[in-house]
Amino acid sequence: MHITSTAGPMPQTRVGVPFIASYVIAFFTMWMAILTPVVVAFALRVEQIDPANKETNLAFILGIGAIVALVANPIAGYFSDRTTSVLGMRKPWMLGGFAVAVAGTWLIVTGGLTSITIGWLLMQLGFNAFLAAITAVLPDQVPEEQRGVVSGLLGMCLQGGILAGIYVAQFSGGDVVKMFTWPMFACAGGLVLFMVTLKDRRLAKEDAAPIDLIRFAKDFWINPKTAPDFSWAFVSRFMLFMGLATLISYQVYYLIDVLGIAPADVPSYLFKATVALTIATVVSSALAGWLSDLIGRRKIFVLISAVIYGAGLMVIGLAPDFNQFVVGATICGIGQGVYVAVDLALVAAVLPNKGANAAKDFGIFNIANALPQSIAPAIAPIFLSLGALTDGKNYTALFIAAGVFAIVGALAIIPIRTVR
Repeated sequence: MHITSTAGPMPQTRVGVPFIASYVIAFFTMWMAILTPVVVAFALRVEQIDPANKETNLAFILGIGAIVALVANPIAGYFSDRTTSVLGMRKPWMLGGFAVAVAGTWLIVTGGLTSITIGWLLMQLGFNAFLAAITAVLPDQVPEEQRGVVSGLLGMCLQGGILAGIYVAQFSGGDVVKMFTWPMFACAGGLVLFMVTLKDRRLAKEDAAPIDLIRFAKDFWINPKTAPDFSWAFVSRFMLFMGLATLISYQVYYLIDVLGIAPADVPSYLFKATVALTIATVVSSALAGWLSDLIGRRKIFVLISAVIYGAGLMVIGLAPDFNQFVVGATICGIGQGVYVAVDLALVAAVLPNKGANAAKDFGIFNIANALPQSIAPAIAPIFLSLGALTDGKNYTALFIAAGVFAIVGALAIIPIRTVR
C-alpha cells in the first residue's frame, strides 16, 4: 500500500483543544517521569548506598548519563525524520523510548551502584528518544500563529512535572522505589492518551532521505555561518540550562548540608519550594506565551527571563534559611515561566531548512539541555571547593556561578536576527 507523505509542509490547520490537551498531558507526564529521579529520588537513592561519597557518585552517574543523552537525542531525531512506519514518524520513537526507560528504572530500583549506573544510562537513552520525537510534534502539527500558546502550555509541563513528582515523593513514605515507579505509571497513561489522539505524520518509503555513514555524520553538523540564529539559540539554551542543571543536581544536598534539613524531610521541604516556583512558572508562562503571540515578539522574553532566572539563583546561593531559599525559587519560577513560554516557538522559527528535519534538528538543539547535566556536576566541585564554608563545600559560590551562567545565556539571544 502506498502511503502519501505528509512530511515537510508547514502545518496550516489550527489544532483543537483535544489535541492540545492530550499533547500537554503527555508532555507533563513525560517530564514527571524524567525529572522526579533527578530532583529528589536519585540523590536519595545514591545516598542510601554510599552516603560518604554521595556527591562524587552523583556527579559521576549524572555526568555519564548526560553524555548518553547528548548522543541519543539527535540520533533518535535523525531516524525519526526517516521513519516510514505505518504508525507514523514519531509514535514508534515515543513508544520504544518509553519501553527502554522502563527497563532502566527496574535496574535502578533493584541493584547497587553499577546497576544504578546502567539503569540511568537506559533511562537517558529511552527518554531522550521519547523527547526528540514528542518535541518534533510542535512544528509537525501546530501552525505558527498558535505556537506561542502551545509552547507556553508545554513550557509549564517541565516545572509541573517536577512539582507532581515531589508531591508523589511525599506520600511514598520514604520508599525510593515508589518515587521512581509511580511517575512511570503516570507517564504510561499520558503516552497512551496521546497515541490515541495524535494523527502522526507519515512518510512514504520512496520519500525517505537515504542513510549512509558519511551523510549521517554530516547531517549532525549545523554550520554556525549558515545557521547563525539557530546557533545563538543553542548557546542561550545551553547557558541557561547550566544554571538549571546546577540547581536541580545539588539542591537536595544544599538543603541537607547548608540548611540542616534531615534527608527524610527533604521531599516535604522541596515540595513547598517547588509549589512556589511552579505557581510563578505557570502564571508567568501563560501571560508571556499569550503576550508573545499578541505582539509577535520572542527575543525580548527570552532575554528578560534568563536575567530573572539568574537573579533567582543568586538569591538561593545567598540564602541563610529556607524562607529565602523559597524566595529565590519563586524568582527562578518567574524567569523560567517566561523563558519556556516562548523558547520552543523561537527555536521552531530558526530551525535550519525551514524545519524539514525537525526531529533531528530539535534533537541537536536538545543537546543544549543534556550537555549541562554532564558539565555542571563535573565543574561544580571547583566552586564547592572555594573557601571553607559548610565543611569545605561553598554552595554560595556554586549557585552564584549558576546565576552568572543564566545571565550569559540571556546575552546570547541578542544576535538572533530572523526572530523579533
